[in-house]
Amino acid sequence: MIKHRPFLIVVSAPSGSGKTTIVRMVLQKMNDLFYSVSATTRKKRAGEVDGKDYIFVSHETFAKWIDEGKVVEWAEIYGEYYGTPKEPIDRALKEGRDVILDLDIHGKRALEKLYGKDVVSVFLLPPSIEELRRRLISRGAESPEKLKLRLALSKEEMKWGYEYDYIVLNDIREVATDNVISIIKAERMRRERIVNLKEIVGDED
Repeated sequence: MIKHRPFLIVVSAPSGSGKTTIVRMVLQKMNDLFYSVSATTRKKRAGEVDGKDYIFVSHETFAKWIDEGKVVEWAEIYGEYYGTPKEPIDRALKEGRDVILDLDIHGKRALEKLYGKDVVSVFLLPPSIEELRRRLISRGAESPEKLKLRLALSKEEMKWGYEYDYIVLNDIREVATDNVISIIKAERMRRERIVNLKEIVGDED
């Protein structure tokens, strides 16, 4: 049996491109992955479950976590903190489980500083800016002004793709999901990750 060193899969995308949906669909098909739940200081919304949607903590607790190095990345948005707790990730890796996260480029860079080559990055692209506009309009949650700002931001975020290991077109969700799964499966077979290679193929000549 081939055994691989566990790794982290970071999925990013321009704002509104559906990375959360794709990650959820990947998790439905790959139940051996560990999903890293973000922590936040904002109030819990109706229907949200603590520990599933977010880990809800106080500002004091989050600030303490930052000081103690207990979050691998974090950001302050409109006065509220959002970040990724370190302990659950390290525990999952120690247990031999691969970890999947949906983060922006700043979170991806922070993880790479800590975990180096054990981070595999995937960037989801919308089929086009026009299609992204259509998706945002269909949500009905954006005013014309906010829609314009979000699209401008997404155009800038598209440039993030140059820093990622893999680019996946998120046109048909099922196809995009299968492509992300294929990447994960291929990374599990990467020679550098195989920890029992000598047992399988013997020593090098």
